[in-house]
Amino acid sequence: MTLAPKERSLQNYPNEIPRRLYLALVVIITIALYYALYVGGGVAPLLLASLKLPFNEFVYIVAFGNLIGAFASLIAGLADRFGRANLVVYGLLLVGLLIAFVMPNVTTSDEWAVAFFAVSFVEGIILVATPALIRDFSPQMGRATAMGFWTIGPVLGSLTVSAITTLTLPITKTWQSAYQICGAIVLAIFILTFLFLKELSPNLRDQRMVNMRDRVLIELRAKGLDIAQSLRKPWQQMLRTDILISALGVSVLLLFYYTSVTFMLIYFVTVFHYSVHQANVIANWNWGVNAFALVIAGMLSDKMRVRKPFMIFGGLGALIVIYFFLKAAGTNASFETLAFLVAAQSFFVGFAYVSWMASYTETVEARNPALTATGLAIWGWILRVVVTVSFLSFPLVVSSVNPLLTAPYVIAAYKHALAAHIAPAPALLEALAGIKAAAAAAPAEWMNWFWICEAGIVFFLFSVFLMRGRWSPAAAKADEAAHDARVSAELAGLHAAASAR
Repeated sequence: MTLAPKERSLQNYPNEIPRRLYLALVVIITIALYYALYVGGGVAPLLLASLKLPFNEFVYIVAFGNLIGAFASLIAGLADRFGRANLVVYGLLLVGLLIAFVMPNVTTSDEWAVAFFAVSFVEGIILVATPALIRDFSPQMGRATAMGFWTIGPVLGSLTVSAITTLTLPITKTWQSAYQICGAIVLAIFILTFLFLKELSPNLRDQRMVNMRDRVLIELRAKGLDIAQSLRKPWQQMLRTDILISALGVSVLLLFYYTSVTFMLIYFVTVFHYSVHQANVIANWNWGVNAFALVIAGMLSDKMRVRKPFMIFGGLGALIVIYFFLKAAGTNASFETLAFLVAAQSFFVGFAYVSWMASYTETVEARNPALTATGLAIWGWILRVVVTVSFLSFPLVVSSVNPLLTAPYVIAAYKHALAAHIAPAPALLEALAGIKAAAAAAPAEWMNWFWICEAGIVFFLFSVFLMRGRWSPAAAKADEAAHDARVSAELAGLHAAASAR
């Protein structure tokens, strides 16, 4: 049995303007959610210092939050039965309340961790529900463009963090203000969502729509569609090699992205000795270019009717650029060079990721279009598990971060002792020695981590060959023409049968 919230359920496929407005609203929701999830990263050095939270513990908290999000993603597979919209609406409300009123008022690392876990749980659900809504409202021939705008959500969420932090932190000078501003914005978007978000009825969304010309046929089919039959044994239908490997492939492709979101500001502060403000300026270039690439790649992929060439182009480009980026560790590379390399890899990853999102939903649809949310739940679970494992592994590979983050406080204590003509304590001298050793080791350790990111891209490139879709635009165009002919024939048959009655 399929339940859907009737007050939010559309019984007819929307016209072009309402359809685009629903898509835009889902994108705005996604931006707000990821802004809330990533806001702590923009003030991480201040947050860790204020809560006396060691870097390793911070990493483990983030990792466990991702693990919670992974299992929340599996729960969101129920959106195939119970609908998507209410999961999004009330999840956004919960996140807004946590960010606005709970996280700015925590006083210990344990309190912050619990609040972060709650946000991660909700994010894991909406990670599945929002792309499912995008898929529902976008036929395959416009899918990459629509997914490009959805994929902007995490990117513009990251850009919003760096941009607002850049503007406000010099004034507020507190990490709490970043959460308060974010919470107010999320709650405002919740009100908009509560008033206007709708979703397709199950009979409409549980079909495969290639282009807008399919609309009439889909509405006619919906009147006799057996939803219960199509939803039987959902996990058995979706746990297939092409779905599993492609989801794993994109998850390891994004290792560098998740490193950028969580640790890159710390990388620039500890290795290149930039201020938090300077590091956020680089982040602005990173996310701004990525957002541009996502939209352009989506439009080009739809225009050429292919996905795989864009995935290969993006993967290879990112592989090359990250190589030059990792070689810059420990050198005197200029601020402009680093900003360019970060932005360039972000451009290529954008091309790969948006075309993958379109191809993945088409791969799921080829199995069963009624189980889109279940297929996306598998992707969400694998993605979060990969991120969890990578975060748990990060301190083992890059062990120098914690001494370098505490360096300003240790050095200040040492200078104070000298000024007071007090012999520095042995523990203080040991800490200074540890800082010196960490500074020497840091570049090589970060390079090792970036090599792991490179290996992830290589795996992604091989996984592309398992996915649905043509390599040739001419072959894809021929497929579309054949589909249109079948649709016309089926419509003619339905009209003839209706006339005979």
